[in-house]
Amino acid sequence: MSSGKTLLLFLAALGAVLLIPELGLAQAPSIPKLTMELAAGQAEPNEVSTLLEILFLLTVLSMAPAIMLTMTSFTRIIIVFHFLRQAMGTQQMPPNQILASLAIFMTLVIMYPVGKTVNDTALQPYMNEEIQFQEALDRAQKPIREFMFKHTREKDLSIFYSITKEDRPQNKEEVSTLMLVAAYTISELKTGFTIGFLIYIPFLILDMVVASILLAMGMMMLPPVMVSLPFKILLFILIDGWSLLIGSLVNTFQ
Repeated sequence: MSSGKTLLLFLAALGAVLLIPELGLAQAPSIPKLTMELAAGQAEPNEVSTLLEILFLLTVLSMAPAIMLTMTSFTRIIIVFHFLRQAMGTQQMPPNQILASLAIFMTLVIMYPVGKTVNDTALQPYMNEEIQFQEALDRAQKPIREFMFKHTREKDLSIFYSITKEDRPQNKEEVSTLMLVAAYTISELKTGFTIGFLIYIPFLILDMVVASILLAMGMMMLPPVMVSLPFKILLFILIDGWSLLIGSLVNTFQ
């Protein structure tokens, strides 16, 4: 049902976009104006609450890229992809757009259980007016915090508490989300660099072998990277590198 509603909304929006130019030709051009105002002494408490919720949702949407980068698996995946490209020496192949798109779709797959839990426990009950906005927000944070706690090192978390001079938490519930996000990002950077280092080793060995052979043959003017590149691509194809890499990356989040 939700996919059907989404498709209907998409078709309605597409139809509106296609019809707007035609309507503009038939009548005088006019610029639509969207206003949001709150009259003093006339608004009901529910209207004020609804207005604040809308402003909060707009703020969250504006921060969606930052949330994607710092609270999901995207950081680790994109770092590993770039290390792989540098290790193979393929310059800009695959392009940045391809790597970023693949990282986004992998992030959606990995974060699907978390998103499903948020939808079932927080979003749907709130849309059905079964819970209040604050309770929905608290419920939505729990699965996301559990995911980040699972992949956050305690050492990284303690660093930020040392910087802010705050009291150390006694349990996970006392850890603020702001501190958790910062520590999770640092942990993901370390994990991504560790995986990138392991990826570099076999390609580095191949470069050293090719350089030694060229030196023994007296071909010192020929760049070893140029000779080793086809062999590295062939090695990556023979071991089915993309499937192996993506499968291993997904397993690191299990």
